[in-house]
Amino acid sequence: MTDTLTPAAANGGATVADLTLEEKASLTSGASFWTTKAIDRVGIPSIMLTDGPHGVRKQRAGADHLGIGDSVPATCFPPAVALGSSFDPELLERVGVALGQESLAEDVGVLLGPGINIKRSPLCGRNFEYLSEDPIVSGVMGAALVRGLQSQGVGASLKHFAANNQEADRMRVSADIDPRPLREIYLRGFQRVVQDAQPWTVMCSYNRLNGVYTSEDPWLLTTVLRDEWGFEGLVVSDWGAVNERVTGLVAGLDLEMPASGGRTDAQLVDAVRSGDLDESALDLAAQRNLDLVRKVVAGARPDASYDAAAHHALAREVAAASIVLLRNEGGALPLDPGASVAVVGELARTPRYQGAGSSLINPTKLDDALTEIRAIAGDDVPFAAGYALDGTADAALADEAVAAASATGTVLLFLGVPAELESEGFDRDDIELPAPQLELAERVVAANPNTVVVLSNGGVVRLPFADRVSAILEGWLLGQAGGGAVADVLYGRVNPSGRLAESIPNRLEDSPAFLDFPGEHSHVRYGEGLFVGYRWYDARAIDVAFPFGHGLSYTTFGYSDASAEATADGIVVRVSVTNTGDRDGAEVVQVYSALPGSGVVRAPRELKGFAKVFVPAGESRVAEVHVRRDDLAYWDTRADAWVVEGGAYELSIGASSRDLREVVSVEVEGDEVQVPLTMDSSIGELVEHPVAGPIVRQAMGGEGSFMADPAMFKMLASFPIGRLSTFPGSPMGRDDVEQLLQAANAGA
Repeated sequence: MTDTLTPAAANGGATVADLTLEEKASLTSGASFWTTKAIDRVGIPSIMLTDGPHGVRKQRAGADHLGIGDSVPATCFPPAVALGSSFDPELLERVGVALGQESLAEDVGVLLGPGINIKRSPLCGRNFEYLSEDPIVSGVMGAALVRGLQSQGVGASLKHFAANNQEADRMRVSADIDPRPLREIYLRGFQRVVQDAQPWTVMCSYNRLNGVYTSEDPWLLTTVLRDEWGFEGLVVSDWGAVNERVTGLVAGLDLEMPASGGRTDAQLVDAVRSGDLDESALDLAAQRNLDLVRKVVAGARPDASYDAAAHHALAREVAAASIVLLRNEGGALPLDPGASVAVVGELARTPRYQGAGSSLINPTKLDDALTEIRAIAGDDVPFAAGYALDGTADAALADEAVAAASATGTVLLFLGVPAELESEGFDRDDIELPAPQLELAERVVAANPNTVVVLSNGGVVRLPFADRVSAILEGWLLGQAGGGAVADVLYGRVNPSGRLAESIPNRLEDSPAFLDFPGEHSHVRYGEGLFVGYRWYDARAIDVAFPFGHGLSYTTFGYSDASAEATADGIVVRVSVTNTGDRDGAEVVQVYSALPGSGVVRAPRELKGFAKVFVPAGESRVAEVHVRRDDLAYWDTRADAWVVEGGAYELSIGASSRDLREVVSVEVEGDEVQVPLTMDSSIGELVEHPVAGPIVRQAMGGEGSFMADPAMFKMLASFPIGRLSTFPGSPMGRDDVEQLLQAANAGA
């Protein structure tokens, strides 16, 4: 932002009516890579947008055009892959507040994030920037980040809208998705954030959606986002996502980034003058840009600063809350500070703490696990690198590590995926750890079975040694304070409470999108439909290494006295959680729904709500989870609308998708679905209709009719009534059927 960005400028009174055609067009594209255009004549300042989502990546003056190589120092909080596993929206809101404070201090008006795209495949190179495979988790956690950020007067940019689930061919690929999975899986999280938190901006994605570039899709950017969801802000392109500027503006794209050198501004001006573009469409986009500028100006604070040490401490707290204890046999963890340990793995000394690409943050400080472990257990804790980070095999390093493992009580083995194997811009080839690391793991475990594995990875990895090691910490990418957080959890200073926001499969071949990823000839078919993540594994009864929602603690929890109450806006689920161990801890109570006998295809169970509850040792707390009625709805393709199906819903309450402790049932009143009957409607559909049903049963239910024969009725239930009416001897002629349909559709 410029020096002219002051509260006075926000009240200057400039309106779209005060602007020339050229000035209006200029507001709808960037002035540079990161800033919008100022119009000094009427006192409209430039504002700055810059990358997040887990830190402020503000380019230094004179840096490369992306600024990836040289950005100002900022707190590198844990990326979304870790934040999602915290299952703690209150904690994420605090992260959002801190991000807002740092944005203000750097004169940044809009921080580009959060990213909430669904983790469709474990191969997606950008999964580290996304929260979950589940839309409820993505929506709840994403809304918390937006609320926190915008509470400081800094805008969020919800991204990448929509169906940006792979990096392969990301600038052109068409995500071809049927209506139900599109609505129920891929748009649902965006809808939750928009309606709960009203982000100032939404960023459209690079890809096409069902053949149409999202940057020029009026159905997506206007019909769904604005008309249905009530979005009030501005739609900005991802950097370089604009295909045809005039088409995009009409569709609802308000701001093209980065700068086009005036080329696309001229296209808009020419289109208005030629009559190909109604000037009112340009006025609307210009007005939305003015509105954004005013919000940013109103929130700006020239004297803003932040406490870097306090933010580092928050980053450590969040990282520790995001670590998932996958396995802990025989109480291997937590460690006693005096225990004999050896640290193995270069990642303990040289941490991988964030993903590669546009979200790369220049941290204010960087902790490493080796230093933090020695700060607790003593400077004499031995260390062996074990492997080189470039992935090349080094026999001498491996031999040294095995020797260290043999001479200690517990091995802390740090393994992970290097940045060159997972990054924005390309997808992973597999879900394997590097071969030298896997070979080292085999040798270390053989030398000392009391091995604790600590992982650093932006996406899930196969864990062939899982049942042969004492414990596994899924450390994801934990930000600049992750080294301290790992030490805190290893030594019990923090009781782990993270839970998996994505399933960990045994094999890549088991994963839902395996046969349809990344597509071909710039099309990718979402052939798994609704069955993404745990929905797929549960529906097919496929064993997984660790299920969605899983995570252990240094204490244990019991569930009892579950109840569910239907309300006007959903269901309130309550359950008593008792800490049955000797350590204080937090449990993530998860509520999954199922509807036995449903008339539509559903997953065996779907997460509908969760709550993280802290319970002191030996005590009990009642966890309350509100399941929204809207989240019970499915997308009815007949009515092209959300519909809550009535019936007795089973609500399973537990600690993961496969650790369900309590089941309660509650009757939910369904929505009336008005689907017009036609000649193509089936006999079964007419029989079920409240008006047509009795007439059809009377007309066709005589002695010896197919209505009286269950097997015959089952066979003919799908027969279109229009065709049956033309059969010789049909009890209802075509005229009778037409009158019946008219009466039924009129409600008579």
